[in-house]
Amino acid sequence: MTIERYLRAIAGFFILVSVFLAYYHSPYWLFFTGFVGLNLLQSAFTNWCPMMSILKKLGVGK
Repeated sequence: MTIERYLRAIAGFFILVSVFLAYYHSPYWLFFTGFVGLNLLQSAFTNWCPMMSILKKLGVGK
């Protein structure tokens, strides 16, 4: 798998978990959902994402 596919999988997982937590625990978890969405939006324009840097350092997607 490429690093971009890992990134999409992790972002999707984070969003699903935060929506689940917002429904069953506290609606404040939706701030985390918004953070993930904003991060994805800025990475579309800047081509840089903190998670991609972390994945590269871990040697994922080589």
